[in-house]
Amino acid sequence: MSFVIPQNDFVPILIPILIFLARAADVSMAAVRIIFVSRGIRALAAIIGFFEMLVWLIGISQIMQNLNNPISYIAFAGGFSMGTFVGITIERKIAIGNLAVQFITNKNPASLLRYFRSKGYGATTIDGQGTAGPVKIVFVIVRRKLLDNVLGIIKKFDQGAFYTIEDVRGVARLNPVI
Repeated sequence: MSFVIPQNDFVPILIPILIFLARAADVSMAAVRIIFVSRGIRALAAIIGFFEMLVWLIGISQIMQNLNNPISYIAFAGGFSMGTFVGITIERKIAIGNLAVQFITNKNPASLLRYFRSKGYGATTIDGQGTAGPVKIVFVIVRRKLLDNVLGIIKKFDQGAFYTIEDVRGVARLNPVI
């Protein structure tokens, strides 16, 4: 099967555009596939990998057939950059998985914990010792899609709270309301 495009006046312009689009598509798929692999979603990662390689082969075959067109090289590199951007954007939109949000505050978190629980979030707190004295450390496990909501709640409670966010590979029990 050959993906040779017939020669005409548009080929010097059309080939780089097709290469750019193919590369942007395959790198976007690669970014999403890697996320699925890291989340343990094997079947979907494999399907995406198949199409990723198919698109890559089409793109690279056009590069190899048009070695005398240096704009194709720029299109290939530009497609890689665009694909990275698009892949990360797609990953943020689908927001698969859970996150652990830990934040440190010197305020009493009792009212915040009640609020979290009333909204269906589970939260755990422990005492800690910070550089300026005693602090409370609060842990919340949330679905990725709800991160902005949780961060908004934390910032309303304590504008100066220090927080970290980590990916969670697995959760034994997650509050179903979330």
